[in-house]
Amino acid sequence: MLRLFVLYTALSLTANAAAAADLGALKSGDMRKLVVYEQPLATPELPFVDETGAEHRLTEFRGKVVLLNLWATWCAPCRVEMPGLDALQGELGGADFQVVTLATGRNPQPKIAKFFDEAGVTRLPRFQDEKQTLSRAMGVMGLPVSVLIDRDGHEVARLIGEADWNGPEARAVIGALIAD
Repeated sequence: MLRLFVLYTALSLTANAAAAADLGALKSGDMRKLVVYEQPLATPELPFVDETGAEHRLTEFRGKVVLLNLWATWCAPCRVEMPGLDALQGELGGADFQVVTLATGRNPQPKIAKFFDEAGVTRLPRFQDEKQTLSRAMGVMGLPVSVLIDRDGHEVARLIGEADWNGPEARAVIGALIAD
């Protein structure tokens, strides 16, 4: 039994390293800033809320590749990248992929709604991490931060700062994760 566990662990590590190498090979354009991990990281199972106050967790999205975008209403780069995230969700969102937007810090729902309306965002969730519990647990120090999460709920890559998430380079990275 121990030998099977050791073999499984070795195969998993090899597969994770191969997947990381595949993503690393796709780092061009805005994705040059993408930090790809050799070993996926566990994501915290901490709650955040939607516009009705209902609690949610990242575990709800297991089985899908997730692009978790941590942002704030006062963040100028967030305003620039949000329409691209909305378009990406509109085109790729479904059974295999989900963009999860999480306003972190003091971002009351009326301000989030106004931000989305002004940016023309209609397909993204209005999740909120007001006390920054999840964002702190994930080591987020500035905004925006975008985290790629695999189907098993593990963080596989992170990009700090603004990016064109609807561009061909980002789509290639996301496509590789979906196909994996």
